[in-house]
Amino acid sequence: MSNYFKTISTKKKICFSIIFILIILIIFTFTFPICKYSNAKVNSNNGIAKVPNVADFKRKQLKALPKYNKNSEKMWQVDLRGYDLSHLDIKNDLNDLLYADFDSKTKWPSTLPKSFNKNSIIEYGKNPGLNLRKLHKKGITGKGVSIAIIDQTLLTNHKEYKDRLKFYEEIHNIDDENGASMHGTAVSSIAVGKTVGVAPEADLYYIAETHGTLTLSSFITRFPFDFTYLAKSIDRIIEVNKTLPKEKKIRAISMSIGWMEKEKGFKKVDEAVKRAKAEGILMVSTNFYKYYGVNFWGLGRDSMKNPDDFQNYEPGMFFNNTFFKSNEKFNYKKDIMVPMDSRCTASPTGTSDYVFYRQGGLSWSAPYIAALYALCCQVNPYITPDEFLRATVDTGNIIQVEKNNKKYNLGKIVNPEKLIEKIQVNK
Repeated sequence: MSNYFKTISTKKKICFSIIFILIILIIFTFTFPICKYSNAKVNSNNGIAKVPNVADFKRKQLKALPKYNKNSEKMWQVDLRGYDLSHLDIKNDLNDLLYADFDSKTKWPSTLPKSFNKNSIIEYGKNPGLNLRKLHKKGITGKGVSIAIIDQTLLTNHKEYKDRLKFYEEIHNIDDENGASMHGTAVSSIAVGKTVGVAPEADLYYIAETHGTLTLSSFITRFPFDFTYLAKSIDRIIEVNKTLPKEKKIRAISMSIGWMEKEKGFKKVDEAVKRAKAEGILMVSTNFYKYYGVNFWGLGRDSMKNPDDFQNYEPGMFFNNTFFKSNEKFNYKKDIMVPMDSRCTASPTGTSDYVFYRQGGLSWSAPYIAALYALCCQVNPYITPDEFLRATVDTGNIIQVEKNNKKYNLGKIVNPEKLIEKIQVNK
């Protein structure tokens, strides 16, 4: 009988041990970060806290050219960044190449389709479009105005913006062993890039931040956003801004992200945005409508068409189908539209490298709008975000696009020349 009770006792101990181990594994899976996160602060609220390495995609030869499927909404269908294509015969693959993403590290074969001019695609892609370069030639470049970006790890010494970068800090930022991110590098160059930027002489203040912590459970569910860190980043920019002289104040913050009430840290980031607004800062995010009552969208463009011609634009690739199927969702009299697809930006793979993205997202639109506001602040330092938005809508262009023998209004496409003219008159 005693052996019987001993056996039961042993089984109980084993069960308890298994349960205990399972509990520990569950806690580890959902709470223990599998990546390192760093914080890097600058001294005296001025300077570069860290210099991240260039990115290495570790790509070699491509076995075959990927195919583009127009019926698929999948991104990166023809991703050629960093690949060696020199051994491939692609002279008959024009349609696929016209939807390709490629960069300075892409190795091309000696023969390409006659109608595929990658150099022209790059030069058109560098142009911020809508005749902005005419304003740049007149000295309207954002000079003397500061903007801020909160995004991913930045390649701080890229030649497109290194002279404009006044401040770089990291708050709960993921340590990427592969170097700087493609995202932060792109948005910075779209905003203040020397050759690709909307405001090429505006000063840039940048915080690299990760919206949450990656755990093993993230691969089962989805990456759990925690906007507490974004709120801290916004408050840090407000803090830095208080130390800047009046003529050098940060006028806009660009964040290529949005947040919902059910997500962790929503209340904190919402309150931080309102604090920044109270300081007179334009807060550009994909929650733009919530705070300003105006939506913004991104424009598509064939990679071989001139970006200065308004008639060459169409709905952006990621929402193109929705635009034509549910057109009532788009308010062409009030929405703001800016170039988004077919952009060539700074690349994280080298300080002189560039990358062409055939398809963009609202991530590319946010820094464009923030930088456009910088131009307006240069010519009228007293302008407010609300005045800027009213003027942008009032001066925007409406064009017509056609599909299946039906015409649709597309707008308001920002018209930088008319916008600046109106801002100067109102000054």
